[in-house]
Amino acid sequence: MSMSTLMFFVIAFVTVFFMRVFKLGTLLAFLLTGILAGQHVLGLFELSGAWTFLGDLGIMFLWFNIGLQINMQRLWQLRRSIFGLGASQVLMVAIMLFPILVGLTSWSLIGTVMVALILAMSSTSEDLQILIDKNLLQTDMGRQTFSILLFQDLLSIPLLAMLPVLAGKSINLGASAIDIMVMSIGLILGVIIVAKFIINPLMHVVAKVQSQEAFVLAIMVNIAVWAVVLKLMGLPPALGAFLAGMLMSETVYRHQINALVEPYATLFLAFFFIVLGMGINLPFLQEHWDMILVGCVGLVLIKFFALYIVARVRHLSGREATSMSLILAQGGEFGLLILQTMKTNNISAIPASHQEILIAIIAVSIMLTPILVFIYEQMLKSGIIFNGKSNKKLSQAVKPDIPTVVICGFGRMGQIIAQMLETEHISYVAIDGNVDNVIMARENGYNVIYGDCKKKAILLDAGFKLRKTRAVVIAVNDAVCTENIVETLRSMSRKVKIFARAHNLETSRILMSMGVTSATPEIIESSFILGGDLMESLGLSKTRINALTEDLRANGYANVRKPLELK
Repeated sequence: MSMSTLMFFVIAFVTVFFMRVFKLGTLLAFLLTGILAGQHVLGLFELSGAWTFLGDLGIMFLWFNIGLQINMQRLWQLRRSIFGLGASQVLMVAIMLFPILVGLTSWSLIGTVMVALILAMSSTSEDLQILIDKNLLQTDMGRQTFSILLFQDLLSIPLLAMLPVLAGKSINLGASAIDIMVMSIGLILGVIIVAKFIINPLMHVVAKVQSQEAFVLAIMVNIAVWAVVLKLMGLPPALGAFLAGMLMSETVYRHQINALVEPYATLFLAFFFIVLGMGINLPFLQEHWDMILVGCVGLVLIKFFALYIVARVRHLSGREATSMSLILAQGGEFGLLILQTMKTNNISAIPASHQEILIAIIAVSIMLTPILVFIYEQMLKSGIIFNGKSNKKLSQAVKPDIPTVVICGFGRMGQIIAQMLETEHISYVAIDGNVDNVIMARENGYNVIYGDCKKKAILLDAGFKLRKTRAVVIAVNDAVCTENIVETLRSMSRKVKIFARAHNLETSRILMSMGVTSATPEIIESSFILGGDLMESLGLSKTRINALTEDLRANGYANVRKPLELK
């Protein structure tokens, strides 16, 4: 390993560490790492073909991840909040920015509209992290903020459809709103049809192999295929990766895919922002630092006031409206992705120098957000603002859609337990690794998802929530798998009640020693039922039979003799 490589990793570690300490987010840490390692500062690496390739992979993966989050069913469930508040926010910001951009630049009309819209979008990853860290995601303000972010993700579809129009190529589209709308609707309908009739059956075949490696490779092949197809059509390959993510989000495998790609998310995120940082022309930005500063302050102020007006119209208190406006007032990764995609595909709707300035403005605004939120919180604590004037507490939580019970495994036992829960109107979600079981169960109205119960990400994605989910039932017919699931659950929570299926007494005792609330040995309990029927037929009373079985069950079946190893 060369000294340059060692220094690069040291810089990456130090920047990530300090950014997390000061709660400024890792995105800017990766960007700063690229700037420091690039040719304009330390000169550790040049922006070679290898780095460009890694950056392109990062772009593709990020587009895929954004597409994976756009699930039609979830959007439909939250349609009123998303299309009401979200659309109002984006429209208000774009309307306020558009005349300013027209007056200050000589861009084309479609280029000005594109920039106004991408500046209206916020940093999803940073804003969600702020809401989670401050325990605000389930408040009224947090839910409405999340709805805005979802609408912004949905807006990425027409914005991506604008790229070929900006490029002046691809299927002769004119630069009109009707063309873009038709392409967007066609994209959505195509996703639903292709996902149902092509992707679902193909992933069904892959899932039956029961190979995680094959599953991951199938995801990567899907991304590559659609990227190549759209490139051959004259469209940006990133649009293909985005399309691949949307296709996967419409399948029953969405939760498993999300869990599998999560470990790679940070890696590809790092690639994109490091390469972006290496490509920033620092001497040029130094010459225009005043323009960047004014642009950043102007962007944050305009977005803050636009968001505040929309929030107040939606009946949020002054305190909640201020909090939401500060959290969303920055630019976002989507804007950086769009600008970088335009740059790599030679789409010159706006001058390259202006693209550099816009990238810097968005990056600085993202960095400023945690600082502004911190200052705002200190002002609240000191009573400088909103001292006793809030008519709604930020901690006033909205009841989340969290299952009371999670069932791992959906064979006969899992189905019976689900039926019992449904009868008593107790919410649950079941997880099963057999795709045939999942499809059949969903067709019969059960709430089942496909996934590996041993993975923490699957449990979380299914809705498992600390101190909210009351119990987990492990109904899989595999002792080793059951133990692995128990270990995963106990690493997540020491208090959640776990009810496990055990084949015999030995397995039951092992599970109980691992902290399982109840581990019922099937053979012994079946013997109790059979033996009870026998005793009753011989004339023993039910009271005596119940006393006998309870005595055998006491202290973890301590009075049941160890089975003989018969030949």
